[in-house]
Amino acid sequence: MLDYRAEAPPVLRDFLVYHETIQGHSHKTVDEYFLDLRNFFRFLKQEKQLVPKELPLDQVPIDDVDLQLVKAVSLTEIYAYMNYLSRDRGLNNASRARKVATIRSFYKYLTNKAKLLETNPVQDLDSPRMKKSLPRYLNLDESLTLLDSVEGKNSVRDYCILTLFLNCGLRISELVGLNKTDVRGDQLRVLGKGNKERMLYLNDACQKALEDWLTERSAMTLIDQNALFVTLQNRRRITKATVHHLVKKHLAAAGLDSAQYSSHKLRHTAATLMLQNGVDVRTLQEVLGHDHLNTTQIYTHVDNDDLRTAARANPLSGVKQRKKPKKTEEER
Repeated sequence: MLDYRAEAPPVLRDFLVYHETIQGHSHKTVDEYFLDLRNFFRFLKQEKQLVPKELPLDQVPIDDVDLQLVKAVSLTEIYAYMNYLSRDRGLNNASRARKVATIRSFYKYLTNKAKLLETNPVQDLDSPRMKKSLPRYLNLDESLTLLDSVEGKNSVRDYCILTLFLNCGLRISELVGLNKTDVRGDQLRVLGKGNKERMLYLNDACQKALEDWLTERSAMTLIDQNALFVTLQNRRRITKATVHHLVKKHLAAAGLDSAQYSSHKLRHTAATLMLQNGVDVRTLQEVLGHDHLNTTQIYTHVDNDDLRTAARANPLSGVKQRKKPKKTEEER
């Protein structure tokens, strides 16, 4: 198991501890920050010729990285690092953008929180351009077809899982982490990213699906008594892999392209259906557990037909340019 506290030098460790204890980020997120920064400073030491040329990058030590080295970074060196990640490592724009975000966050902490830097040397750092694409989702009829296709020995459990995905827009990590005690009448307690808790209201479909599943679950001898969803084979908490598999299985049974859709696409579906039926984007932000509104706004796409209808609905849509009478010789 990765333990950044044993390897990270103090200047990095303080930043990571801040994110884990003050910001409340998960161990996985903090570990990813550490790996990003470790790789960056390994490259930086090579770029500044502080280690022998023949030493492989993954063997470059970072225990001697101090504030002096951190201060000495230039935008040119960071862009060289981005070029290395693209050409030598084959990372796409999204992956490189995440690493830029880590570097930015680190230097922002040193400047604004720790007050170790007077000026931020990466303040003008550009992020790789991201190709924007609309999220893929099922329409209402396809969603109904998917639910109607559920059958088999796990049908009650699987139907409940799909119903929660399509109605509540849960992340797969949130769904597998649900405990029985999280179901509280017409509400569901969800633990999202960064251990942030939110309460979702359950509609009639979700309440009925949960009631049916809890009835079946109560007749089972469980090893994991807390988990809301369990596998029928080992009676333990269901895994992400199992959920991915069952979603793909039922998509295929419904005649939908299982290569194009996934559990996360069902989250997109829930968001889209809510927006199309009158839910405002700020309420949707709360439902989905997004920190920032611009994350939610990717769902505010509408069909071309809706755009045409909106254009025709404008009261000026039928107005045509009026022909003006020709001017007389005197008016000219």
